[in-house]
Amino acid sequence: MKENPSKVADRLMNLYRLAHVVDGGWSAVNGELLAESDAAVLEEIKKLATGEKLAAHIKSLRDGKTDRDSILPELMPYGGLMATHPADSTATAVVARLSNEDFDSLERELENFEPNQESLQRIESLPFVQQFGDRWLAGVRAALGDRPDLVARWKIVYSASRAFDLWNRASDILSWSPTERTRAEVQADLPEYETYLPMFGEAGGELLSKLRAFVASI
Repeated sequence: MKENPSKVADRLMNLYRLAHVVDGGWSAVNGELLAESDAAVLEEIKKLATGEKLAAHIKSLRDGKTDRDSILPELMPYGGLMATHPADSTATAVVARLSNEDFDSLERELENFEPNQESLQRIESLPFVQQFGDRWLAGVRAALGDRPDLVARWKIVYSASRAFDLWNRASDILSWSPTERTRAEVQADLPEYETYLPMFGEAGGELLSKLRAFVASI
């Protein structure tokens, strides 16, 4: 039996959002997107939050405007904050100015990193990291290049940063009066909340339960 198009759309959206941690990067993700997105699935994708962006990316792949192992910067999920390779021009420019001292200080912080706000603040305060501004997560990931040992540690940094961002976002949302638009946004982002909030243990589980109730409140 053929899978429901809406379920395929949800699965492809989650894959698109998590491309930064998929083995094979955009090459693997794009192959799946092209294989699974027929006309019915594309219509369902367009109904999702940020679905127009994903649909545009798939169209760009099919039209040959985007290589199979890449994505146009303007169509990247989360504004490119989860870049999987040093294709970002801003990141590449900063990499060229990276000194051995900068790299050594970053490596020390990664070796001693704990998934807490104090460790995140220490990394964000490094002069080299500050050069990337709001794109520090993608910029540093690009600077690490082909260092799989450090890339693995950086994914822990990304996860911790994303977890705290989502915790703060969820806390803010739950202080608001429910609206259909906010409910739809939370529902679309629920897979991410389900991935990262459990990092906070019991408190994260309770917050996740409240979000699920929020989604069901309208």
